[in-house]
Formats: sequence, structure tokens, C-alpha cells
Amino acid sequence: MSQCVDPIVGKILAGWRYDISGIAPEMRGDYEDHFTACEHCRARQRLHRTIDVSLIALASVSAGVFLLAFGVIRHFGPRHAFWLELAALAGFALSALIWLIVAVATPAPMAVVDVAKLGARHVHDRLPAEIRERLPEELRLKITGS
Repeated sequence: MSQCVDPIVGKILAGWRYDISGIAPEMRGDYEDHFTACEHCRARQRLHRTIDVSLIALASVSAGVFLLAFGVIRHFGPRHAFWLELAALAGFALSALIWLIVAVATPAPMAVVDVAKLGARHVHDRLPAEIRERLPEELRLKITGS
């Protein structure tokens, strides 16, 4: 793996988990320039965002499985259904809490929004001109950013 081009800035970014979304826009420029120049920090940032999004996806799947288990228990009504239902609901609540903690503590939701915006911009750019012009102005501004 390559080395950081500016170890001091790299250590600052590592301490922030490579998240610069919470700092002032005036201060963000230097760090964005560093990400542009430093493959090491860009790769670390991608790794951190991948982990964050994976945690959110895993918590979502887990919550869904616990809800499915609750429904199956409710449908079949086994002997100790009350305790099994309670355990399934507790598992769902824990999964939802973990999802919420990850979503609040990490910039993953913003990363997902940025990816969605890039996808929308890509689709917008490929639309025929007559369809693009029929889009409302405020939607066009959100998609293109200008």
C-alpha cells in the first residue's frame, strides 16, 4: 500500500475516520486537496465508508430477519410463543438501535446520498434534451448542482 503524501494531514484525517463532512467549508478545501493528491488517504476513506454502509446494511437485514421471525412465531403459535415473540422484538429493537447509532455516528448516510446524486446526474446527462427541458427547474438544480 502506498504512503501518505503528507503524514501530518493523514494523521489528522485518520483521527476523524477520514470524515470531513462536519468541518466548516472554508477549512475543508485543504483536506479535499489532500484527498485529491493522496491515494493512501482516499483508499482509507473508501474503506471506512464501505465499513459504515456495510454495518447499516447488516443492521437492516438483521432487523428484517427478527421481524420475519416474529411473524413466523405469530403465525405458527408454538408452545412458548410469548417469550419467543418477546425475544424477536428485542432483537429487532437492538438491530434498530445499532442502525440508528451507525447512521448518526458515521457519515455513511451522506455518502449514500452523494452516490445517489451522482447516479441521478449521470442519468440526467444521458436524457434527451427535450425531456431534460421538461424537468422542473428546482429538480434540475438539485441534480446538476448548478
